[in-house]
Amino acid sequence: MLVSGTPYRTIWLHEESVRIIDQRRLPWSFEVVDLHTVAEVAEAIRDMAVRGAGLIGATAGYGMWLAAREASTPEELRTLAESLICTRPTAVNLSWAVHRQLEAIQETGFGDRVANARLTAEAIADEDAAACAAIGRHGLEIIRDIASRKPGQVVNILTHCNAGWLAFVDHGSATAPIYAAHAAGIPIHVWVDETRPRNQGARLTAWELAQQGVPHTVIADNTGGHLMQHGQVDLVITGADRVTRSGDVANKIGTYLKALAATDNGVPFYVALPSSTFDWTLRNGVKGIPIEQRGAEEVAQMEGVTASGSVETVRILSPGSPAANYAFDVTPARLVTGLITERGVCPATEEAICSLHPQASSAIPSAHLS
Repeated sequence: MLVSGTPYRTIWLHEESVRIIDQRRLPWSFEVVDLHTVAEVAEAIRDMAVRGAGLIGATAGYGMWLAAREASTPEELRTLAESLICTRPTAVNLSWAVHRQLEAIQETGFGDRVANARLTAEAIADEDAAACAAIGRHGLEIIRDIASRKPGQVVNILTHCNAGWLAFVDHGSATAPIYAAHAAGIPIHVWVDETRPRNQGARLTAWELAQQGVPHTVIADNTGGHLMQHGQVDLVITGADRVTRSGDVANKIGTYLKALAATDNGVPFYVALPSSTFDWTLRNGVKGIPIEQRGAEEVAQMEGVTASGSVETVRILSPGSPAANYAFDVTPARLVTGLITERGVCPATEEAICSLHPQASSAIPSAHLS
């Protein structure tokens, strides 16, 4: 996607390092950072210099290439792998990418680990970008259908958090259909939830939509229900950090409330995700998906630009008040109109999901299901 007219991916190899866009600096400044060690990759994931399901997976894939260079024994490699897995517990793409690297290295032998890990990391990144492009094509048909029923009018889409190209390697999941519709000349407008406490919508989604020239408006998180009641939202598309085989969706905190409002107002609620985001070991997302709790300072503080142009962090809570910071919630499958994947669009049911992924039915021992 474009940054000041220049195409970028969110992560790529640069000589002997992994280069990323530091998302902590956006939208105030566009900076790239080189990661040279597994420890630096783990810190980048944990501190959200990189974030979003697909990008976390791709970063972990590249991190395993660095791990293959650092490790002198299989035991050391597994230890480094575990240090990556434990950085963020909710997004399943992270552990999926690490285990894929371990399996690939095991298949070809430890002696060929570095070259093999590099090839696998590149494959993970390329597949993520290709999957998101396919999500865009499939989701475009949903938007095209809505546009055909209101000819000449703008299609209003609401999204939550950032499931854009910044959250993946390219294109994004929730934004891929939006970009495809914009490129196809369909008049669209995006309502962008600010997405407290880290403001990924206001800071990241709004920034990347502006870079692509997509009309949009930033709204407070609590505004979506009002807009739906007054017919100003035609479609909700969000991303996901983990989806169970039965269609329960873990996504940024506040997604569940948007799904409830959409259901109450008859607004289609779609979730866009690559297949790497499915957790085939789970059926019940509310009981089974671990919900990351982050530091209270993210709720207590906010960063912004002052009138003088400097970037400052200020405290917004009453002194002495504690804060809780649940990073994700789970939207039950019954509230999801459909899932947009690279393999097509399907209802959020186990039967439909497994029809697109037939290998899932026999791949997971029943003892792991809940």
